[in-house]
Amino acid sequence: MNTTKSVPVITIDGPSGSGKGTISRLLARELGFHFLDSGALYRLLAYAADRHGIDLADCDSLVRLSGDLDIRFPADGEQVLLDGEPVGDRIRTEAAGAGASRVAALPEVRRALLQQQRNFRREPGLVADGRDMGTVVFPDARLKVFLTASSEERARRRFNQLKEKNINSGYEAILQEIQARDARDSQRSVAPLTPAEDAVVLDTSGQTIDATFQCVRDLLKKRLNP
Repeated sequence: MNTTKSVPVITIDGPSGSGKGTISRLLARELGFHFLDSGALYRLLAYAADRHGIDLADCDSLVRLSGDLDIRFPADGEQVLLDGEPVGDRIRTEAAGAGASRVAALPEVRRALLQQQRNFRREPGLVADGRDMGTVVFPDARLKVFLTASSEERARRRFNQLKEKNINSGYEAILQEIQARDARDSQRSVAPLTPAEDAVVLDTSGQTIDATFQCVRDLLKKRLNP
């Protein structure tokens, strides 16, 4: 008997820069739930492939490598551990994001990481952040939210993030990468970036994190107390 089905899951999907990562972490902390940054799994795989000299088009090698990765998200959700080593900053670069998008487009890789993602579903509950959490990984989620924003808004947010970390990257280059990634993610044959039919879509353009977080909290209250 699969008892994990009774564990509540909240999915927050959306494109890069929509605010889903920040909102997911805030919600997980408030609820005392586990947190899954599914995008980090693909970033970690692309990063590990680079360290092992594996071409991102070598599907068989990527699948084998995915089974050997020891990936952990500490309770605060801020840092990611790969084989016990903190690699959070190294997988948050634009290059890592582009690599993640490439490996995520491979159906065999997505299947290999599917169960690993579902294993994060543990008591008392899970907040899952990604692109297909509500459509593929947790279709029975208690609440599904899809955050979006214009590509220009998301590029501006990313530019400011990198600037705060003293990482030099031009706005136009970031915008082009975001638009290219959106196209790859929405046009891929397996689990394309799209809201689940029963997801609540929120456009965060021009909204603060606090305002978006309050919207999600209100949605959760209504879902838990109809």
